Amino acid sequence: MLSKLFPRIKAKPLTERIQSRDAFVYLDRVQKLWGWRATEDERWMVLYNIWAFSWNVLLLVLLPMSMSMEYVQRFKNFSPGEFFGSLEICVDMYGCSLKCVYTMFGYKRFQAARKLLDRLDLRCTSDEERASVHRSVALANRCYVTYHILYSGFVVINWTGYLLLGSHAWRMYLPGLDSERNFLVTSFFELLLMSGVVTMNQCTDVSPLAHMIMARCHMGLLKDRLTKLHSDSSKTEEEHQEDLNRCIHDHCVILDYVNLLRPVYSVTIFVQFLLIGLVLGLSMIHIMFFSNFWTGIGTMCFMFDVCLETFPFCYLCNIIIEDCRELSESLFQSDWLGASRKYKSTLVYFLHNLQQPIILTAGGVFPICMQTNLSMVKLAFSVVTVIKQFNLAEKFQ
Repeated sequence: MLSKLFPRIKAKPLTERIQSRDAFVYLDRVQKLWGWRATEDERWMVLYNIWAFSWNVLLLVLLPMSMSMEYVQRFKNFSPGEFFGSLEICVDMYGCSLKCVYTMFGYKRFQAARKLLDRLDLRCTSDEERASVHRSVALANRCYVTYHILYSGFVVINWTGYLLLGSHAWRMYLPGLDSERNFLVTSFFELLLMSGVVTMNQCTDVSPLAHMIMARCHMGLLKDRLTKLHSDSSKTEEEHQEDLNRCIHDHCVILDYVNLLRPVYSVTIFVQFLLIGLVLGLSMIHIMFFSNFWTGIGTMCFMFDVCLETFPFCYLCNIIIEDCRELSESLFQSDWLGASRKYKSTLVYFLHNLQQPIILTAGGVFPICMQTNLSMVKLAFSVVTVIKQFNLAEKFQ
């Protein structure tokens, strides 16, 4: 059923021409909706820029400010549950704004990276290699759809739970609308605005995951080519040398691809690392002390989505580090003993480069890996411990 609505989540047959850049089809459509991509028709350039400016200012600047204004104007009207439910979202929203801005400014880098993917696609000549690309493209698109369902599910569940309780889910300040007299109207506007900002946040979280999935795909194809080096006895020594040179070129293109994306994702993941401990800590306090059944379900969905912002990408980075080790092992275990001196000297140089793992860092400080992610999550338990030790939860009652 889901594949009928989103046909690209299934691997296409080899009879269809699929490129690596097709892994970002759904992502690109949503980014274009929010004005994060340049329009192809110059006639609509002015209107498109106005559209993009309006929506991004509204959702990334004015919306976080409106939630902060609500604390200033109506702080006494907050119940403890409403306060923590709003605060955890507000903190994450400011981080979302920073991530979205850096993702927007990374547009040219994304375009350049996809041209490199096109060059890597030219090396995929066999059916096995093309099938591998098809599977990875489907996986990247499936990640987008999965994130969309989970993120949208949180918005709907949280909004519905508070609506049944006769309260606002996020307590936004909406000028000209009295939140008490126009309860249903303001709640509906909150739903629309939060759906928009959550969709933007989803784009910033899926983008690094999808791009690195394709990087790993071509690393796997390179590993297979390295294993087959110098194994065809019908080829001359010059042809074997050319095969090795092509593999070196493929590795250089993959490194260029990752280095193009590195500055963008370094900032977005750094922001998320800084926020994840605080946001999860606030959410745990909300669940442990101030939530009921319905608000608890919404908060648990939110915590799960916050973990999705870093966990899959950190796990993928760990796998890529392991793939780099396997690349060097595949080259070393290839049939090079009977090769020429020139071939062996080139292989030694290439082997040295392959032994340097691809490691992404967050803000140039933290290595993006599972160990860093777990360390940041532990901060959430530290926040809860402080609350318990000082009995701050009782003071909010």
